[in-house]
Amino acid sequence: MDMHIALVPGDGIGPDIVREAVKVLDRTAEIYGHSIAYSEVDAGGVSIDRCGVPLTDEALKTAAASDAVLLGAVGGPKWDHVPGNLRPEKALLGLRSGLGLFCNLRPAVIYPELSEASPLKPSVISGGVDLLVVRELTGGIYFGEKGRGDDDRSAYDVMRYSAGEIERIARKAFEAARLRRNRVTVVDKANVLETSRLWRETVSRVAEDYSGVELDYMYVDNAAMQLVRNPGHFDVLLTENMFGDILSDEASMITGSIGMLASASLRDDSFGMYEPIHGSAPDIAGMDKANPIATILSAAMMLRYSFSLEKEARAIEEAVSSALSDGIRTRDIAGEGDMVVGTAACGDEIARRLS
Repeated sequence: MDMHIALVPGDGIGPDIVREAVKVLDRTAEIYGHSIAYSEVDAGGVSIDRCGVPLTDEALKTAAASDAVLLGAVGGPKWDHVPGNLRPEKALLGLRSGLGLFCNLRPAVIYPELSEASPLKPSVISGGVDLLVVRELTGGIYFGEKGRGDDDRSAYDVMRYSAGEIERIARKAFEAARLRRNRVTVVDKANVLETSRLWRETVSRVAEDYSGVELDYMYVDNAAMQLVRNPGHFDVLLTENMFGDILSDEASMITGSIGMLASASLRDDSFGMYEPIHGSAPDIAGMDKANPIATILSAAMMLRYSFSLEKEARAIEEAVSSALSDGIRTRDIAGEGDMVVGTAACGDEIARRLS
């Protein structure tokens, strides 16, 4: 397969971690007989420095012409002085909106080798935790009508969804479940919200096209409790924008290792943007100290969801697990007796274990 990937290294440790993901992607392509072409795109603070804006029209055009986008990180205190509309983080919003990305996938996995980092008790995670939050990104209360009353003593935010918006994100969730354990949990507040009742009606109709996938429903307050009480219950959690924003952050914290967590933002077709959920950590940029694993796992998600290369994606994930099993650690996840390595050596160790 020929692949064209737009690289957005960004700021801080972004170039360091993207470099290691490319190393792993190139080795994967070599083993499985694929070809990858890369185009590099400036976005975030580096784009402000070079072009005066966080994302240029040309950068967006280059990203849109690719098959998928791999992003490192953007932002940092260097740009704290710039006006709000020129903040580095605006590049992310510009990419998501300009590329039509409406579906956010955020997996949360507790690796057995790193289970001590989780804030949850060993008895709670003993059965393993491997879940995926599927969050709708472009609708709901964040994008609905909002305003203040005439006396400025009242305010309103409208939560609005159409059946079409719900259907397209539901299909993404069911398709993801088919690659996992075939179970989708819709998280809502259908006992109170009319939009949630529309979600249930629409998702139940979509479920008829996915006969092998089990579907259940859970109120958001109960889901928040179950994530810390019994996270192993979940496979795919499907939810609207605000609930997904909150629950995906909660899910990431139960793993105890933010440097390990990948994410994807998708649109209707196979196109997607893939990135680690951590920040740019400018204090360690260029020092060979950053953990590249979240970015490498984001690259694995890219192979799975944008290129339908399940075998190759699993090979990367298994190489990461193998490296962790052998005690390979960057300093942020290292414990007593582990082999502490730098960013480049971590990428080398994972690439070496690919097969």
